[in-house]
Amino acid sequence: MNNCIIILTLILLAAMVLAGGKNGLKSFFGLILTLGILIISVTLIAWGISYLIVTLIGALIILAITIYFGNSTPQNAEPAFYAALIVLAIMICLIIPIEHWAQIQGFGNENTPELEGMSIQIGIKFMNVSIIMMVLSTLGAIAEAAVSISSNLHEILQQNPELTTNQITISGIKSGRQILSTACNTLFFGFFGGFLSLFIWFVQLNYSFGTFLNDKIFVAEFSLTIISIIAVILTIPTTILIFNLQHRQHKLSS
Repeated sequence: MNNCIIILTLILLAAMVLAGGKNGLKSFFGLILTLGILIISVTLIAWGISYLIVTLIGALIILAITIYFGNSTPQNAEPAFYAALIVLAIMICLIIPIEHWAQIQGFGNENTPELEGMSIQIGIKFMNVSIIMMVLSTLGAIAEAAVSISSNLHEILQQNPELTTNQITISGIKSGRQILSTACNTLFFGFFGGFLSLFIWFVQLNYSFGTFLNDKIFVAEFSLTIISIIAVILTIPTTILIFNLQHRQHKLSS
């Protein structure tokens, strides 16, 4: 198993360098740093430090690494980062009440065989764990959408420096629609791909449609997918707005 992980990691490194050159290498090390931040965050939460503070700080660092390591120009990264921070704050305000309302924390009945003989006294509320998981899981979708919109607008503006704010906004909306379509497909395919074995199990156990829709594991995973799509939707106009504000400020200063 360890050899398999090492080989796959080396293949990933080679593929990223071949595809992205220096930026690909920077992105790979960004992934390593992100993994380190996640491990440190989990450790700090396990030590009893406030999960919300650790999650916020960890999310900020992860967004900075993801956005700045993958972009060679500050003109692309800066508006993307600011937009991602705004969307992250909105999503946290949305995720916390949803988690309390949905009550999808913890394990479902399908997890029972795996948990037999194991202690689940981890010293932290499963509600908090669920909130942490959902917040961290949306970061990739937010960062990807923000960088894509910002990069597209920057490229369009370089080719047409005389574009007005309205024209930039229209171009951003067109790019956002394409990004949203791709992001939705990616998230849903990822959801169904990871959930396929459980789908088959549900069918074999003759779950009714109502039981299926109310299953804790299904609701938790599907909610995560929907939350990620909402994050992408919010990221598109937010990035366009931040980009326009910075472009207007740059024009005034020059």
